[in-house]
Formats: sequence, C-alpha cells, structure tokens
Amino acid sequence: MRPPAADAPVLDDEDLPPVVTTRRPRRAKPLRIVVASVVTVAAIAFLVSKGLGSATVYFKTADEAVAERADLGSRRFRIQGTVQVGTVRQDEGRLLFTILGDRGAVVPVVHTGGQPTGLFKESIPVVLEGRWAEGTDAFSSDTIIVKHSEDYRVDNPARVDDYAPAPPAPSS
Repeated sequence: MRPPAADAPVLDDEDLPPVVTTRRPRRAKPLRIVVASVVTVAAIAFLVSKGLGSATVYFKTADEAVAERADLGSRRFRIQGTVQVGTVRQDEGRLLFTILGDRGAVVPVVHTGGQPTGLFKESIPVVLEGRWAEGTDAFSSDTIIVKHSEDYRVDNPARVDDYAPAPPAPSS
C-alpha cells in the first residue's frame, strides 16, 4: 500500500457518506402470541357474560310476551304494559295488579320487589322486570319502572324554575 500523496484531501467522519445498516425485525415468539390471544378471548368472554348482564335482558310489550311465552320460558325479561284500572291490591306483602297490552293482551302480575314509587298508579304505562311464574299465567316481577309524564310541568308551572311555555306550532 502506498502512502497518500501530500496534496491529497484528508477525510474525516463528517465527510463520509452515512452507513445504512438493516436489521431483521425480531419475530414474536409463538408462545407469546398464543398467551396474548387466550388472555384477550378470556377478557371478552368475561365482559360479555358479566359486564353486559343487565344489557341482555329482553324487552317485550305485553302482547309480544304473551305471544312468545313458550319461547321465553323461565328466562328473565322486561315487559311493558298499562296498569289496568281497578286491579291494584296488596296481598301478603305482594303487590297484585294486571297490565294490558296495546292489542288486548291481559297479563296478571305478582310483584315482590318492594313498594313502587309514588308515580305508580292505575292507567299508566309501566315496565316490569322478572319472568313468567311457573304453573300460572302470571308474570312474577321484582322491579317496576314507571315512566313519568310531563303533566307536572303543565299542572305546576310555578314550581319548575326553567319552565317556559312551548312555542306556538308553525303555521302552514
């Protein structure tokens, strides 16, 4: 090898082009992939079975529930109907009444979940949660959900701070 000429330029690291190296990406180990997949599937199964439990309660109108009684069996579901006038009574700590469907279904109800709110009364729509009682035509309820109306605002406008009369309907 010959020594460099005296007038040859001196190259240092800054003058050299960058060196590019490539590495092969590390491959994930199959065991890690299997473990991660099993944990993910287990978490999803847990959320579906436990975490979403209340979201999987079926909702049926009284007419649908009567028509599908055999299919519903002893499964828990929600039923909606209107409390029939003259049927509400107490009996040995239970609340007994009948709900009516929009198309004529009549469903006797045995409620054992405590006293409903003050909004519960005859001729109002209710949603009941429970199941068909075994050996009878009755619905066994442990939860009553009462939908309130807007009559309070109309009947008591002074008691509602943000009450404002509804704007007039647009004329055509």
